[in-house]
Amino acid sequence: MLVKLYDENPNQKEIDKIVSILQDGGLIIYPTDTVYAIGCDALNVRAVEEICKIKNINPAKSNLSIICYDLSNISEYAKVDNATFKLMKKNLPGPFTFILNTTSSLPKIYKNKKTVGIRIPDNNIIRELVYNLGNPIMTTSIKDEDEVIEYTTDPELIYEKYQDTVDVVIDGGYGGIEGSTVVDCTEEEHEIIRQGKGELIL
Repeated sequence: MLVKLYDENPNQKEIDKIVSILQDGGLIIYPTDTVYAIGCDALNVRAVEEICKIKNINPAKSNLSIICYDLSNISEYAKVDNATFKLMKKNLPGPFTFILNTTSSLPKIYKNKKTVGIRIPDNNIIRELVYNLGNPIMTTSIKDEDEVIEYTTDPELIYEKYQDTVDVVIDGGYGGIEGSTVVDCTEEEHEIIRQGKGELIL
């Protein structure tokens, strides 16, 4: 299913429809403030495993990331000290992934690495979905690290490629080609481990 939504004012009826697909363990492709990404209800292990299979991700070796609506319930899913919280508050919503140590409320699949990436994109479509779902959404970009191909920015081409793999592709306009800036906050010294879109405000 290809659904058109607008970042400024996502249609609530369509949001509700997509949320109920996520609640049933469905997979969706959606826009963020960086690239288009594929995701599911972050607490639905079977759906998370399905995405890992599609993207050829080994959850024991890779950082899994989740999208939260805002910072208010971050501490449910990750351990955040004051300095890290302040840093996140300055930079979010925005094109950043903050790597933090996980807490016990995330399913076991996230605990292999003991860390989780936290995203709060500056994009109303995905944040509204998270807000209405009431859970974070597990997220990974549809582009491969080495190749940024045109199809990954055009929702109609994305739909052509993924229509048999996912339940919904959200057309939120053209996507970007630059991933998020990844900041490792698991040690006392915060470290940028991948410079992407966005300049971190310290």
